[in-house]
Parts: sequence; structure tokens; C-alpha cells
Amino acid sequence: MSAYITGSTIKMLRERKKYSQKQLAELLIVSDKSVSKWETGKGLPDISLIEPLAKTLGVSVAELLSGKYIENRNQSSNMLRSCFYVCPICGNVIHSVGSGAFSCCGITLPMLEAEPAAAEHEIQIDKIEADYYVTMRHPMRREHYISFFAYITLGGTQFLKLYPEQDAEASFRMLGNGFIYAYCNRHGLFMTKV
Repeated sequence: MSAYITGSTIKMLRERKKYSQKQLAELLIVSDKSVSKWETGKGLPDISLIEPLAKTLGVSVAELLSGKYIENRNQSSNMLRSCFYVCPICGNVIHSVGSGAFSCCGITLPMLEAEPAAAEHEIQIDKIEADYYVTMRHPMRREHYISFFAYITLGGTQFLKLYPEQDAEASFRMLGNGFIYAYCNRHGLFMTKV
């Protein structure tokens, strides 16, 4: 039977944090002999210690279990790489900068693919002073409505959640060139450039 965590992984992550075995043991409220046994393969941490161990070592549980430490070298994000995910059960909206793996209500959510706005999903944009006034001629009924508008630029995101009893309109402070997104609960995500 293979170990679910290897001693070399624990040791490598401990040393990366510059903890001694005793310091790690104190943080987890276990003996330093326990940590020594884990690292030499003579014992394994109790299942109840997996999450606290991962947190203390500064990694996710998945990284701890797989032994693959993932370092985020991306110090700045490009907001124009925004992705949206919508739960078909509860309507929860998840926005991320780049693609990811998200689940809600027990299901994995697919990333929405934006289509150019056209025909019945045309996004109309008017400039009013320092704002973009965004509207759509779209039904706003319980069974068919615009769920949200989002304005994404290189440096930021503005988001407005809508509900069936509202009008399909939004006002966003102009932040420069970017994209306006609109999500129809029946037909998907639409976008237009501003």
C-alpha cells in the first residue's frame, strides 16, 4: 500500500518554510518525534492533521498529497483574460482572471464561451458624461432574462447582477478600452468591445 503523503514531501515543504522539526511540531501540537517519523517514512500523519499540516506548510491539500508544489509566479494579472462560470442550479456567478476549476451545487461548472453580441442579444452602449450606459432589448421574465452585465478592462472589473423584475440596463464608470459582457440565462454569454 502506498503512502498518501511522502516523508520527502513533508521535509521539503518544512525546509522551504525554514521550520525545524520541533517548530513544525509545535505549530501542529504534536511531538517532534512524530514529525521525524513522518519524514523518515516510519509513520504517517493522522488524517485529521492533513488540512492543518497543509495550511502550516503553506500549500493546498492537493499539493501536499501529490508532492507537487505549485508556485504562483504571476505577480500581476491581465483582467482581459476574465472567465465566467454560472451554476445552472442556483444561478451563482463565479468570475476568475483566467480559467480554473470551479464547482457549485455538487457539479463542475463549465467556463462560459462569449459570443459577439448580435440580433436579439445586441448590447447597446451610450456614453453619458464619464459613464457607459448599457442596455439590451431583452425579456426580463423569470424564465428568460439577463443575469448580469460586466465591464472588463486591463485594470479592473465592474459587475452588476440583475434579476428578472429589473430592466436590462447598467451604468459603468468609464475606465478605458475593454469589453462589456451580458449573460442570458437561456442563450449564454455575449460580449462587445468598448
